[in-house]
Amino acid sequence: MSAHERIDELVKNNDVVLFMKGSPLFPQCGFSSRAIAVLDHLNVEFASVDVLQDQEIRQGIKEYSDWPTIPQLYVKGEFLGGSDIMMEMYEAGELQELVESQGLAKAG
Repeated sequence: MSAHERIDELVKNNDVVLFMKGSPLFPQCGFSSRAIAVLDHLNVEFASVDVLQDQEIRQGIKEYSDWPTIPQLYVKGEFLGGSDIMMEMYEAGELQELVESQGLAKAG
């Protein structure tokens, strides 16, 4: 399976997926850490992919989205953007609306 097919499967099989450097518990860059903080604050359940563990995915995700940086957030198969876009959407209330309208917040 090619990197593109693997990425496509991850994006389509998870409501929310974050391609990041490191893991949610141990992010390996400030931007990934900020993306995790936003998702945690919104109480969103998400899958994460550590691009540092897989060079093909690390390169492939940039081509898949036509976006040069990591982290990258996908919601319901749609590419939203990196941590800067996540922060802008969060500050504007758009990310909260998206999470609520898609029923993505964890119960409790």
